[in-house]
Parts: sequence; structure tokens; C-alpha cells
Amino acid sequence: MHQVSKWQRQARIRRIIIIAAAVFLAGIVGWVGYGYYKDRIQPLHETAIEVNGASFDLGYYAKALDAYTKDIEPSQINYLASPVASQIVQDELIRQGANDLGIYVTAQEVDEKIKENQLPKDKVYRDIISAGLLREKLMEHFDSELPDTMEQAHIQTMLVESRQVASEVIAKFGSSGNFTALIDEFSCQPQVEGNLGWLPQELMPNTLIGEAAFSLRSEESDKIYDNSATKNVGYWLIEVVDTDEEKGINTRAMLLGNKIEADEVKAKLASENFTALAKENSQHESKDNGGELGWLKQGDMSSQAFDEAAFSLPINKVSEPVQDKSVQTTGGYWVITVLGRENRVLSKEARRGLAQNDFNDWYKEQSESSIINNYLDEEKISWAVARVTRGR
Repeated sequence: MHQVSKWQRQARIRRIIIIAAAVFLAGIVGWVGYGYYKDRIQPLHETAIEVNGASFDLGYYAKALDAYTKDIEPSQINYLASPVASQIVQDELIRQGANDLGIYVTAQEVDEKIKENQLPKDKVYRDIISAGLLREKLMEHFDSELPDTMEQAHIQTMLVESRQVASEVIAKFGSSGNFTALIDEFSCQPQVEGNLGWLPQELMPNTLIGEAAFSLRSEESDKIYDNSATKNVGYWLIEVVDTDEEKGINTRAMLLGNKIEADEVKAKLASENFTALAKENSQHESKDNGGELGWLKQGDMSSQAFDEAAFSLPINKVSEPVQDKSVQTTGGYWVITVLGRENRVLSKEARRGLAQNDFNDWYKEQSESSIINNYLDEEKISWAVARVTRGR
């Protein structure tokens, strides 16, 4: 009887231990499961972006981030986090706006593109493909509303540093007729220049050029100041105030937009303070400090022209204007020559450009009239980036 009681007590203890262990393990599993749910599952359903009531959760955003960054290094994903959020908004605005115009894409069209590009069939990829197809149809829509012909001007243009140079260019063009040769000699912004061909006013490089092109007569030239134009040339006035074998040269300088201005400021230095003139006229970032550059060694300014002048200057002597084509300054004159102006059939390229302008205006209106909420903060973005990175 005593043995039976002892056995029963031992069995009871074992049952208690087993139950306690089971409860403990259940607690551990539950705690781990809750942690996994809280860290990995729950955030998926948090709202990340809303566009006019259409909601995109964090899971959708993470999948979109993964889709748009397939071909980049994981370490670079974070840099595309904001652009991808903007793309989701843009795609949804296009979808909603296109539908308001009666423009749609079918499931079959999306399926064909998915198959053609060998993409996954999930919702994110289908939305990306759908938005791309809608863009194409919207461009076709805006193209269909364009007239067949428009008044167009055939112009040549270049940006030069000053009014005096612009006058010289116009005079030389009048005598030689070789605009291309003059570009090679005088231009300081090769990106937007030369013979632009026939264009409607809406496709001119900027408003100033467009207005001039449609106000000048054929074979007439003019020069127009543009204070916002960026050009690849500037002129330094440099002064070395001290030298040291170890430290290099202690220097101050100002950067001017053209040689005429540099000459004028240099003349003022005979009676006015360098610091004050630098604050008033310089286009270099040191202007707020009166042009003070501190101690420099060769290469610190990343300009061969600057180094050649500065490291050969006597102490306390201001250099003559030093031309530097490795810097950028603002302000210049457009030289514009109108070769002809007439009503012409729009080229394919011109139609595409005009349709793009109309699309941009339409999209801007869509965006400004919409209610857009972006709930992505640093924590949510980090979560999404980590999720995408783990899946690579």
C-alpha cells in the first residue's frame, strides 16, 4: 500500500512537471509567435499611402520597392524608398484620371505584357504594367487632340557670357554666316544650342527663346539676357594674403559670371574693400564669408586654372580675371537667329513633345486636385527595406 502511494506521488509529480513544461513551452512559442506577428506580419497591413481614398498597405509598398529595385545592390535600396512611394502615387493618379477620361486597359492587355516581359503575376506587377499601358494610351489621347499643322520657327541659338560677346557673335555671323563655327568659339552651354530645326513655340528650350523666335523676322538675330541660365564659365579674382611651406597659401577669391563684370569689380578694388565686393558680387559659395578660402594646397579647388594663377601670385596682389571653364555660373545672353517661320505639318517628334506637355499639364492638375496621404516614416521605410533585403 505504501509502495502504491509512493508510485502515485511520483506519477503526480511527473504530470505536474510535464504540464509545467508544456505551459512554459506554450508561453515561449506564443511569445515568439507574437513577436514574429508583431515584427513581420502586423506591419504588412498598416496603411502606407492613400490616394483619393485608394489605400496601399505597407506590404504592397514593400513588394513595389522589391519590384523597382530588382537590378540594384541591396545596399542601395534605401535610396529608392521615397521615389518608389512617389511612383505608387503617380501610378494611382494616372489610373484614376485615365478612367475619368474613359481610358482603360484590359486584363488581357496586362496579361500579354506580363508574359512578354516574363514578370510575376501578382498585383504589384500587374499595377505597374497597367499604369504603363495607361500612360501610352493617354499619350495617344493627347496626340489625337493636336492639330495637323502649327506655326513653327526654324532657329539657331547659343548662350554666351555677356552682352558684349553676344554683339560680337551677331556681327561675325552676319559677315560669315557660319553659326556652327561661332558656337565652337563662343558658346558656354553646349547642351541647348545650335540648329534646333523647326519647332512650335511650346517646344522651344525656354520661354525667352520661344518669345524671341516668334517675334523676330526671318533672317533676323537678337540677344536676350537670361539671369537663370547656367553656363560653364566663370572668372576668378584671387588674392594670396600669406604663404607657408606646410599649409600652402592663405587665399581669398571671388567668382564672377563674365569678364566684363570681373574687370569692373577689379577696378573697384582700388578704392573698395575685397570682402564687401565679394559678398556683393561673387557667385562662389565663399561669398558669405567675404571670399575667404583659408589655407589651400594645389588641387583643393579642383581647378587647374585657379591653381595656375593662385600659386604664382605675389602676396597681397589681386590677379587679373582668370577664366575657368571647370566652374558654373549663372546669367548669360542667348544669341538667337530666326532662319524661317511658317505654318507647317508637325513632325512625329514635335507631336510627341506637345503630347508630353499636355500629359504633364493634365497630371499636374490631377495631382493638385487630389487628396494624397503618405504615412511612410523612417521606421516604416526601414521595415520595408529590411523585408526586401531579407528576401534577396
